[in-house]
Amino acid sequence: MSTATEIEVPAEFAQALRELGLVGPGTVVGAPLTGGVSSDIWRIDTAQGPICAKRALAKLRVAADWRAPIERNLYEARWMRVANTACPGSAARVLGQHPALGVLVMNYLPAASYSLWKALLREGNADPATARQVGRVLGQIHSYSAARAELADDFPTDAIFFDIRLEPYLLATARRHPELAVRLENLVEVTRAQRVALVRAPAPPVGAADHVPAGRWLAAVGRLACGRCCSTGRTPPCGSPTFPAVRPALAGSYEALLHEVGVPNLLLDLTVPGPLVSALDRARLERAIGVIYRPSTERMSHYFRARLPRQFDAILYYDKTRAVEPLEHTGLWEQGEVPETYPTAL
Repeated sequence: MSTATEIEVPAEFAQALRELGLVGPGTVVGAPLTGGVSSDIWRIDTAQGPICAKRALAKLRVAADWRAPIERNLYEARWMRVANTACPGSAARVLGQHPALGVLVMNYLPAASYSLWKALLREGNADPATARQVGRVLGQIHSYSAARAELADDFPTDAIFFDIRLEPYLLATARRHPELAVRLENLVEVTRAQRVALVRAPAPPVGAADHVPAGRWLAAVGRLACGRCCSTGRTPPCGSPTFPAVRPALAGSYEALLHEVGVPNLLLDLTVPGPLVSALDRARLERAIGVIYRPSTERMSHYFRARLPRQFDAILYYDKTRAVEPLEHTGLWEQGEVPETYPTAL
């Protein structure tokens, strides 16, 4: 975020800070911070040093008429406290929150020490170590909240989430693209029905404290309609004439479990509660094979822990998969799989 020349802060900020006991009776000055469409954000000078204050806007700074209640940052403050309990240092420290004025005050995180991950990715700086650290922190927060169902009582934010996420994104898109309306409207209903862990929508900034960006009792922003998996087979080539063989599924994985059933192909409906869903609703390894498949690093690069009924509505299982073949076989295809030493031949 960039800053402007220091000026007197808006009256709502000054009033909130005085009533929270964070500043005295004199003039309160600071600099507006850019980058927010849903809040006014200021760096404000106090006798104890700079702080950051944000005030939720009733109308977002976008071309469309998007509105949301200003009390939403009350739940943002609560999320930050929960996050710091689950993973100390993962969020800014809350210094105060004024419910009537919609002002949230936290410690100031200087741009020199904290980078916005979204900006880094946009600039092409995709550091795997940063992604791992963000995933670790978010995983701790999600696990902590998922194990404490009583937290849901502190976050009655269904209406807010609908107003600022589901309606302006999914339903607005459905109105502009009628051919997608049924699918998007179904996605909205599925999303509204899921309440598993406390999550926050914006992408996290990263820095010394691994600050992770308001709160909503929700499993995820969306759920895939159908997943696919296999036990073994071959995958299509990617950038070379190789057609990698898919290794047999690892013990303890969903793929290995389904292979043990002994049925070559299965379609599993995970939307109906019953013995099947109960049996699959436990953490197991799941294999993900996309455009690139690397057998040599498979455990690290292609497996992750998951619960299928919480991830998909249905599963298509093929005990053995094979690469899609072109209608016209070229010489490159006919060469088949080259030695593992390709392209060095050593």
